[in-house]
Amino acid sequence: MSVLADLLSALRTGAVEVVDLTAPLTEDTPVLELPEQFGQTAPFRLEEISRYDDRGPAWYWNNFRTGEHTGTHFDAPNHWVSGRDLADVASVPVADLVAPAVVLDVTEDVARDPDFLIEVEHVRAFEAAHGPLPAGGWLLCRTGWSVRRTQQEMINRDAQGPHSPGMSVDCARWVAEETDLLGIGVETVGTDAGAAATFDPIFPCHDLILGKGKYGLAQLQNLDRLPATGAVLVTPPL
Repeated sequence: MSVLADLLSALRTGAVEVVDLTAPLTEDTPVLELPEQFGQTAPFRLEEISRYDDRGPAWYWNNFRTGEHTGTHFDAPNHWVSGRDLADVASVPVADLVAPAVVLDVTEDVARDPDFLIEVEHVRAFEAAHGPLPAGGWLLCRTGWSVRRTQQEMINRDAQGPHSPGMSVDCARWVAEETDLLGIGVETVGTDAGAAATFDPIFPCHDLILGKGKYGLAQLQNLDRLPATGAVLVTPPL
């Protein structure tokens, strides 16, 4: 019990800082864009039920409608066909929702190239500087992309398609097959790079990482407030 007591004391005194990594949900929250022939996710919509008025004199509440992958969200393995027989979001073990995390910072690289891809060598360099990746933990990829708050800025589409950073196929395969990570987290609208529809396999973070029963976190914010090592993520989905 002393461990929990010490944790509660640290939370009360601010010795342990609590940081919200989620994006606010509004009608302007950017959403993933798929090719026109595919189904599209619903943007966030809020419908007022009552607000201290004839519809409900003493209470304020709302209905809302949105897609599962709108704003900050948790990718369970069965989100992708490679993990179709694995856990859905309601089946993820509760213990997996509290786990250590490290932050790989590639903001300078992304500032020079919005299509920048994280390679195994970048993660290896992080390990050389900060120690091994946490077993059963998260690798969070800080790209600086979370400062982009509009649909156009987030997707960054031109005539050649969307442009945003992510992992290479080799790095996604390495994370999936060669590490003890629980999953990866990103600041972009989805866990894959903007150009990942042209990769082989397509969308490798989805295909390879989810296919191995691991997880993804997308559209994170405030990663600049986390240390390179030593953070603990609490990630319960809606």
